[in-house]
Amino acid sequence: MLGNVVTGCSVLAPAGMLAELSQSLGVTIGTAGLLITFGAIVLCAGSPVTAWLTSRIERRVLLTATLLVLALTNAASAFAPDYDSLLVIRLVMLAVGVLYTPQAAGTAALIVPAEKRGSTIAYVFLGWSLAAAIGLPLITFIASRYGFRTVYGAIALTGFVSFVLLWWRLPGGLLGAPVDLKTWLDVGRNPMILLLLLITTLQMSGQFVVFTFMGPLLTRLTGASPDAISLVFALYGIFGFIGIAVATRIVDSWGAWKTSVLFAGLMLTGVAGWALSAGAYALMAGSVAVWGLGFASTNSMQQVRLVGAAPALASATVSLNTSVLYIGQAVGSAIGGLLFAREWLHGAGYVAAAFIALALALVIATQPRRTMHAAAAE
Repeated sequence: MLGNVVTGCSVLAPAGMLAELSQSLGVTIGTAGLLITFGAIVLCAGSPVTAWLTSRIERRVLLTATLLVLALTNAASAFAPDYDSLLVIRLVMLAVGVLYTPQAAGTAALIVPAEKRGSTIAYVFLGWSLAAAIGLPLITFIASRYGFRTVYGAIALTGFVSFVLLWWRLPGGLLGAPVDLKTWLDVGRNPMILLLLLITTLQMSGQFVVFTFMGPLLTRLTGASPDAISLVFALYGIFGFIGIAVATRIVDSWGAWKTSVLFAGLMLTGVAGWALSAGAYALMAGSVAVWGLGFASTNSMQQVRLVGAAPALASATVSLNTSVLYIGQAVGSAIGGLLFAREWLHGAGYVAAAFIALALALVIATQPRRTMHAAAAE
């Protein structure tokens, strides 16, 4: 879980300090935003490839090595002399860092009983909520006062701590199921898995249309200061933490589908609220809090549903879920950058809501047959 905090901060950090990156490196905010877009492209391409290449590596070695690379590349980012150097370091960072989240989920599933698998995977993903709840507000706060280099140094230090703790505490000898060509073919033949992956893509695309440029959008639409922006990021993360904590508690009794419907609906409500209230800081901040309830919990439920849909394919499907998550980030941040560059600031929220509404419709459409039969019997 702590490793996911480091991974989440490494992936999301530029979103919390776009203005500082732009000013310090002498590039536009749109160009600074490409750190997220290009990084997401590397992440989405790297997830299935690295899952295949590393499927036979012992889990403790794999996860701790990944965290060590994240720590070292964040440290290197703190000393990057220019934008091009920072971009290259980031691409290396994420090409390796893409391993962590899916493999952490798969490893967690190996060390708990089957009946606890859903809540445990959700708990491990809690690290991403903490990255947003604590990491992003701190990133915005620190960057506005001490610069982006201090932020990267702090993430690097946290990464080293996580590396040491994971090596100390994680059992050795854990091996996941090998991923081979037949595994990918089996995934491609499973319509439910493909639909679930599409849902993840749509959910993330919609969110990152706004999320990538949330700070600059708040400044342009409401005149928000860096501290006011930090507060909105804090609301997003705190309520994300609450959302996934609730999801973790209810998923074993409710089931992943009902839990997904609940939190996808909350996410749509929040993003639609952002669009409708654009220009009013208090209402936009409140909408972000509602949106936050769904941002991490929906993805953790996607992972639980993928594991449940085909347990034997879990290593591949959880990796693919991470891959399409980053496809969504790349698509959403690219669309958001285009809208921001063209001054279509109010339109971003409506585009985001359209993506998420389609995702919610697909979540509802993928109701498990067993649940439908039970409902008919009732």
